[in-house]
Amino acid sequence: MEGYASSQQFVGIDLHRRRSVIVRMTAAGEALETVRITNDPDRLVEVISRAGEHPEVVLEATYGWYWAADALARAGANVHLAHPLGVKAFEYRRVKNDVRDAADLADLLRMDRLPEGWISPPATRDLRELVRHRAKLVMMRSSLKAQVHAVVAKRGIAVPVSDLFGVKGTKLLDRLELPE
Repeated sequence: MEGYASSQQFVGIDLHRRRSVIVRMTAAGEALETVRITNDPDRLVEVISRAGEHPEVVLEATYGWYWAADALARAGANVHLAHPLGVKAFEYRRVKNDVRDAADLADLLRMDRLPEGWISPPATRDLRELVRHRAKLVMMRSSLKAQVHAVVAKRGIAVPVSDLFGVKGTKLLDRLELPE
């Protein structure tokens, strides 16, 4: 296996929440190694280091991929992110398992047929997370307001104000007596 360290290697990672499967192969598609690891940045880098300098590594854009992409990039790997819709066809294969998924990702990358997603820089990811979090909070607020409107409507209570959550509306809500 040491002889492969100097030639270009391709690595596919089927990343899961707790464990992942890593498949390493040559540029010709020869499988060199299949490893199952418990997710840990140090363990991931340790396994990837066997692929030589600057290996081509692909992982799918699934839940929690940031840590793996960042650890791989710090280790010198050329990281690629498989677009989830582009590899959706994996679901319809007759044989479906983690090893096959990782090998297929490596093959797509090796053959230059990988549908790629953009790996945004960490600062951009942080900003996107803030926007996503705010959007979720706004959706929760809207849902709660809709529930209050529904309770008032079910009780047949007339609302003489245009904004039930404005100054006059909250005073009305404060005075309402509802059964437990």
